[in-house]
Amino acid sequence: MKKPGNLGDALLYCLVVWMGINIFLFVRAYLLYDLGPQYFYTRQLLGSALAWARAPAAVLNFNCLLILLPVCRNLLSLLRGSFVCCGRTMRKQLDKNLTFHKLVAYMIALMTAVHTVAHLLNVEWYISSRHGRYGPLPGNLSMLEDEDDNDHHTTFLNPVQSDSTTPTIFAFTTIAGLTGVVITLALILIITSSMEVIRRSYFEVFWYTHHLFIIFFAGLVFHGAGRIVRGQVSTNPPHNTTFCKDHPDKWGKISECPIPQFAGGFPQTWMWVIGPMIIYICERLLRFIRYLQAVRYKKIVMHPSRVLELQLVKSGFKMDVGQYVFLNCPEISQLEWHPFTMTSAPEEEFFTVHIRQAGDWTEKLIKMVENLPEGSQGPKIGVDGPFGTASEDVFDYEVSMLVGAGIGVTPFASILKSIWYKFKDSNPKLRTRKIYFYWLCRETHAFEWFADLLQVLEREMEERGLKDFLTYKLFLTGWDHTHAAHVMVHFDKDTDVITGLKQKTHYGRPNWDKEFEQVRQENPSSVVGTFLCGPAALAKVLEKKCVKYSDVDPRKTKFYFNKENF
Repeated sequence: MKKPGNLGDALLYCLVVWMGINIFLFVRAYLLYDLGPQYFYTRQLLGSALAWARAPAAVLNFNCLLILLPVCRNLLSLLRGSFVCCGRTMRKQLDKNLTFHKLVAYMIALMTAVHTVAHLLNVEWYISSRHGRYGPLPGNLSMLEDEDDNDHHTTFLNPVQSDSTTPTIFAFTTIAGLTGVVITLALILIITSSMEVIRRSYFEVFWYTHHLFIIFFAGLVFHGAGRIVRGQVSTNPPHNTTFCKDHPDKWGKISECPIPQFAGGFPQTWMWVIGPMIIYICERLLRFIRYLQAVRYKKIVMHPSRVLELQLVKSGFKMDVGQYVFLNCPEISQLEWHPFTMTSAPEEEFFTVHIRQAGDWTEKLIKMVENLPEGSQGPKIGVDGPFGTASEDVFDYEVSMLVGAGIGVTPFASILKSIWYKFKDSNPKLRTRKIYFYWLCRETHAFEWFADLLQVLEREMEERGLKDFLTYKLFLTGWDHTHAAHVMVHFDKDTDVITGLKQKTHYGRPNWDKEFEQVRQENPSSVVGTFLCGPAALAKVLEKKCVKYSDVDPRKTKFYFNKENF
């Protein structure tokens, strides 16, 4: 029996379905253009490159339909709310939206490469056929002139209608060629600027070049309008291909061989992408409307380690624990929006974000706030959201393990604050009966802004006789001998010398096997939700531990892994 633990099976099923559709579309289009009788004469000019150009195009249509949907944040929030009754596994698929977005992008890049190479060969073969290099049949087909009949079919098959045409001239003087060049250049810039090193170090470069998708989609819509790939259409009397292919000299001279007529296929790409484009436009309009709504500052606090706390108020704003918002500061950039997890609780009348300096945008915002005159309001801020994440489900579990790394503690600040309010108000709907909280930090200063909340929770739990409800462990991963000596001198104190909490700070990294074993022993028949806001390397470790320590017996402890994704 397979151990329960995560959404691996469901995610794998979704990927198999997606890949299956891609394979089906590729094979169907390939067989159509490789075996279809209407493309027999076209294959005489282009050979197998015809099918290798058209099959990727079918896959591209499908994936260009999908690529925008995972980044429609409001659509995902709507779907997430609709799946409340469908179980946590279905909702978790939505938390993989950026992973799926990347997979679709990789497929688009691969199919674009195949499509482009095949069409480059096609252009060469069109030109060579025009010059009679492949025998009498391709030569005769290439010499058919462009003559419209009453049914709007055209006689010509080869779009190269001049002996002086070169591949370069063809690329820049035809709709298909010109839009193809533009699409390919835009895609190259989008993909190269999406590399991890650029996205982390030069987010603005990533953000601006990513918006070349507008040019990409515009070119995509018009790309097929040139109709350069043409198929044979019916004539009266019918053209007997089996006989006539061997007697091109008799075309138009005997009834069995009227001059064959050809037509380009109707452009289909726009039908695939129009729906997602409308959805995305509505998404951006909604974001713009939210941007116009006034936001005022309740409080601005500058914490150690250059962490900025903004307490904001916005009319009609409602949030849930662990959710995030996108912030825009027009004085820095009119176009850039950056995600930040809210650290406030839903029960509070304002919402709070903590912003750590990490990149140009956050550095400029912090400097701007530091230079504000005493008592003045901060710079104008636009807020889009809130949006849901995996942490919304924390109260669906009897037991929760919360793991934060550095500033990744922010969603759990919201959760812990909400727990405090729920206990304060004696909320009967609180299902959670035990929380384990782990925070990994490199610097002692980083603990300071969060220690106050933990002190309040510590005191509140003791007063209510629930000190076992919250178990928290703070790990200082960056320390030296000075820290160690200081701790040894004050070891006998009741409170920690760094945080002032009764729970002493641990030095080094957690032994996750030990932690998971402890949770399993203390909760022998519980469903445990493990939530992480931190680096991918730690996510892999925790996901493996969830599987390892989940019991095969459904009546015993099961761990489910959840990770924040932006």
